[in-house]
Amino acid sequence: MIVQIVEDDRSLSEGVAITLADANNKFYKEYLISDAKKAYNNYGNELDLIILDLNLPDGSGYDYLRYVRDKSDIPVIILTANDMEMDEVTGLTLGADDYLTKPFSLAVLRARVNALVRRSKLSDNKESVSKEISITDEKSLIYSLGDMTFDFNKFIFKKGNEEIVLSVNEQKLLKVFLDNKGILLTRDVLMDRIWGNDGEFVDENALSVTINRLRNKIDSDSETKHITTVYGQGYRFE
Repeated sequence: MIVQIVEDDRSLSEGVAITLADANNKFYKEYLISDAKKAYNNYGNELDLIILDLNLPDGSGYDYLRYVRDKSDIPVIILTANDMEMDEVTGLTLGADDYLTKPFSLAVLRARVNALVRRSKLSDNKESVSKEISITDEKSLIYSLGDMTFDFNKFIFKKGNEEIVLSVNEQKLLKVFLDNKGILLTRDVLMDRIWGNDGEFVDENALSVTINRLRNKIDSDSETKHITTVYGQGYRFE
């Protein structure tokens, strides 16, 4: 695993590297956003994970997160002293995969990193993703919904003639909804179906953000709203 650590606290940066140390792991340590961007241009395609602080000497880690998301879907974990819920939601909305507030347990960090890397490896193998979301035959891979077509065989999702880009978690969520149209699904059920055994290491805000992002992609500019929130109970897909 190749990891970029963007953290200006050199002691913490070193501690994270030691915690995740493994014979197969390699670490790049950057202390400024400007250096991280330059470094990314050199070795970004090698990375398996980015661990990112938000409060850096030359700006906000959100800027670097946007920079990375414009180029790739490399998993990103945010480490920060910002403990406001809005900060967490902002990070997840911009595309972070997980969020830890300082101080944090290095053991928890290691567990979350391992969980995230496992999920990421599934996303690199479409066949593995197909198996994980219980796709059993080619016919069941293709869904039509109004002017939208969702092809889980080719992983092509379209609204009209425009392709919709969905993250792996958004694909899993959509597949669960499509297979359970009209059925109330609780948050616990959705967490289990999307993250499985790794769900215990995932903040519940991640589910809310994933649902909102999927909603924005399939329900925007549409009179029909397919994802309904049943307050206090869960969600229903119509």
